Amino acid sequence: MRISTAESQIMKALWAKSPLTAEDLTATLADEQNWAEGTVKALLNRLLKKDAIAAEKDGRRFLYRPLVAQGDYVHAESQGLLDRLFDGRLAPLVSHFSQRERLSDDDIAELRRILEAHDDGR
Repeated sequence: MRISTAESQIMKALWAKSPLTAEDLTATLADEQNWAEGTVKALLNRLLKKDAIAAEKDGRRFLYRPLVAQGDYVHAESQGLLDRLFDGRLAPLVSHFSQRERLSDDDIAELRRILEAHDDGR
C-alpha cells in the first residue's frame, strides 16, 4: 500500500493516539501542517479507500483509527527502499549514508550495538 507524505502525517497522529476525530486531527496537525479541516477530511477519505484506517460513527462525527500497524508500514516502506535502490541489501544502504553523510559518534555506537546484538542472536 502506498501512503503519500501528507497521508503519513495523518497516520503518525493516529499511531500516536487513536481514535481521533477529524477535528482532533486538524488541531493535532495545526502547528506542523496548518491544514484546514477539509484537507484533513480529504486525506482521511483517501486513507479509508486504501483500507489504511477505519472510521466508526460516534453521534454526528466519526472516530478514526489505524488498520495498519506502524511497524508493518515502516518495514514495508524500508524494504521497498532497499529493493528499489540497493537490490534488497542493507550494507550498501549503510555504506551510502556513511559516504554521503558524516555519521555521528552516537550513530556509529548504535550501529555497533545493533551488530553485536545481531551476532549474539545467532
